[in-house]
Amino acid sequence: MIPRELAKKIRYIQIYTSKAVNDTLAGEYESVFKGRGMEFEEVRGYQVGDDVRNIDWNVTARTGEPYVKIFKEERELTVLFLVDLSASGSFGSVNRTKNEIAAEICALLAFSAIKNNDKVGLLLFTDHVEMFIPPAKGTTHVLRIIRELLNFKPGRSGTDIGEGIDYIGRVTNKRSVLFLVSDFIGDGYENKIRALAKRHDLIAVSIADPRETAMPDCGLVQLEDAETGEMLLIDTGSAAFRRQFEMLGSQRLDKQKKLFRSMDVDHIEVTTGRDYLHDLIKFFKARERRSAA
Repeated sequence: MIPRELAKKIRYIQIYTSKAVNDTLAGEYESVFKGRGMEFEEVRGYQVGDDVRNIDWNVTARTGEPYVKIFKEERELTVLFLVDLSASGSFGSVNRTKNEIAAEICALLAFSAIKNNDKVGLLLFTDHVEMFIPPAKGTTHVLRIIRELLNFKPGRSGTDIGEGIDYIGRVTNKRSVLFLVSDFIGDGYENKIRALAKRHDLIAVSIADPRETAMPDCGLVQLEDAETGEMLLIDTGSAAFRRQFEMLGSQRLDKQKKLFRSMDVDHIEVTTGRDYLHDLIKFFKARERRSAA
């Protein structure tokens, strides 16, 4: 039995994201993710006008008559969400946490995918793999994914993006569309992301919070590292400290952007408290323009 509060959240996300898909994203998604090209279907006898480049020479030699290969468009895609559920995602200073925003973004993209008859799967990870839901179709399947994103309680609090990437590499041979959703607080994952991007269509979705780059003047404040439990007493009344904090936060975000740009990995930047639908549309428009060019 799903708790009433969770059921209300799932219903809200279903209604909101379905409306956004129908009103805004359905056409954008389809125009950007068009399938993997042409798939072999059968051979048949050569007919006048057939492209000679499609002649199947093995069958032709065996039968003594010319045969050609017939192809069909392979429209169906596999879309996988790799979602970082480490403890830093439970932070949020504006209405919702980073993890809640991640759930809504995945829901929106998942409904866009099933509207185009694509398969959708989910991998949840911290510093190890917490859950994997194999790709499948249908609204019921997407609702299960949303439920897990909203309600799953990870067993650990740390972050190891490389662990999630390694797991996907073991279970997914077929080229897929991968959305890697994280705040990317950590290091040591760069080479694995680079290797993953060569095998799949990888989109990095980074989720940040305004308080990670700007600290208000609140006097002495004790902060706790959500992933390690380490406590730190800071003086937010110090203008020098606030400038240093802002500089380090901005440098971290700039480093992310440069990293994904250097790998030729599409990057969607999302901030809690800001309309992420705008960020998604911006991504689709930019990718569509790039494809057209």
